[in-house]
Order: sequence, then structure tokens, then C-alpha cells
Amino acid sequence: MKTSMPDATRSLGLVSAGLKAAARAHEGMVAAADAIVVAADAVRGALGAEGRVLACGNGGSAADAQHFVAELVGRFVKERRALPAIALTTDTSILTAIGNDYGFDRVFARQIEALGRAGDVLLGITTSGQSANVLRAFEVADARGLTTIALTGRDGGAAGQMAKVHVNVPEMVTARIQEVHMTVLHLICELVEEGLEEL
Repeated sequence: MKTSMPDATRSLGLVSAGLKAAARAHEGMVAAADAIVVAADAVRGALGAEGRVLACGNGGSAADAQHFVAELVGRFVKERRALPAIALTTDTSILTAIGNDYGFDRVFARQIEALGRAGDVLLGITTSGQSANVLRAFEVADARGLTTIALTGRDGGAAGQMAKVHVNVPEMVTARIQEVHMTVLHLICELVEEGLEEL
């Protein structure tokens, strides 16, 4: 298969435009700083009360959930104790069994039924705010007494309305939303580590 090299000027223009768009999206989140602090406080509060953090999402958001959990269990910046966190996106046997037996919309909810306890935190990441399996997860988490945090894009959708804490990236382009989501998750990790003395 023959492919042609993209025009260098066009490529540079695309890169420049993408970087500027990402910077604008990040700058726009200064208005959501309060919500980010509230989300970090919820995570820190759960960990301080011997609770756990559960995280879920689909596709790129699944990767973000796993990345976030890795920072908590491993470390973000500081050398400190491991923090209890579980990504509900990683066990293929569980995901395929639940998806096959109950439906894909229950792949996270069923795990929360097994693992979630009152006082834990559920972080649901959905760029559209409408992911059915994240919404079902919030329903179950709320019924079991977990604190729910939605990290969304666009207008926040149903997830933003359901969660106790909502951090919204008001962008329409999925790539921009996901880029800002990762920054928000890193900020939450930084705030949690800063408050470790209180845990």
C-alpha cells in the first residue's frame, strides 16, 4: 500500500492548532478549580476513613481510570504509603462474564455490588456524560452509600446530574476533554498527597 507524506506546512499547522486548543481548554478549567478541590477532598476523606477509591470509564476513559488508580496505589510525586484504589476496568474475566451474563451496562455496577462499601468513593469518567454503564454504576454506588464523583465533558449529561461531585470539562472535542481529564486527575492526586499527613 502506497502512502504519501503529509505536507510539512499543513502538519505544523495542525500541531500548532491542537496545542493551542488544548491550552485554551485547560485555561477554561480555572473556573472549575473549586469542584476539583471538592473531588480531591472526597477522595482524601474516604482514604482517611479507611475507605477505598473505585474508578471506571470506557475506552480512553478506562485508561484514565487505570492511570489514576496507579498513581494512588503506587505514588504520584511523594514517597508515601500505598493508597487503596481499584480500577473496575482491568479484569477481563470479570468484564466479559458480566457483559455476557448481565449486559455491558452492568459491568461496573456488578463489581460495585461486590466491592463497594459505604464511605468509599466511586469516580466515573465519561466524556459524553451519558455512558450507560457509568450511569448504572452511579445508581448502585449511591444506593450503597458511596460518594460519587463524575468527571465529564460537553454539558455533563446525566452523569453530571447524578453524581454528588461533578467536575465538567465544557469542551465538545473528545480529545480535548480527555487531555484535560488527565490533568484534573493529576491535580486530585497532588492534592491527596499534600493532605496525607491528615490521613
